[in-house]
Amino acid sequence: MLIPSREEAEKLLSWAHAQNPGPWADHCSVVARAAEAIARKAGLDAERAYVSGLFHDVGYYSYRDGKGTTCHIYAGYQLMMGKGYDEIARICLTHSFPYQDIGAYSGTDMYCSNEELAEIAVFIAEAIYDDYDKLIQLCDCLGTAQGMCLMERRMLDVTRRHGFRDFTLTKWDSYFALKGYFDRKCGINLYSLFRDELNANIFGK
Repeated sequence: MLIPSREEAEKLLSWAHAQNPGPWADHCSVVARAAEAIARKAGLDAERAYVSGLFHDVGYYSYRDGKGTTCHIYAGYQLMMGKGYDEIARICLTHSFPYQDIGAYSGTDMYCSNEELAEIAVFIAEAIYDDYDKLIQLCDCLGTAQGMCLMERRMLDVTRRHGFRDFTLTKWDSYFALKGYFDRKCGINLYSLFRDELNANIFGK
């Protein structure tokens, strides 16, 4: 499996952010940091987890004035596949689908062609998620551009921005199941890994 080094990954994210500046890159950094910490506690490859988190939203590099010619998940997938990072490309798609149905996509940027949508739908329906897919899905729901937060806050923020949809409740249930899975895998409540940061972000101290 080919993945970039941490230094290479951070340089590539900096390039991507320069193409489309915005808070999405800070969110990626927070997700990467969370994934690394949880992976280390769970006995997973912390470097792979970090790089996967760093690139999960890299497809936003292709946006201009808040719009893209394709959705960020597919743009990221294409970018990573073009560089030979197949497993990272996979994360670019799977991170948005803890519930394996293309209808569960929360964003409003599904600008893909019919052919691209069909490709994504088949990929997601047939994927067998491993712990890295699951970990980045979870961390995507734990991190904002400002830092770590409770899942409920992140889920409500996404719903306020993109609306309540047919699969919203099912997707929320999937996130809670993911947290339970990694709580058990780590032998702790994951929030305890980020206690100080959560306290600061929630209570301002």
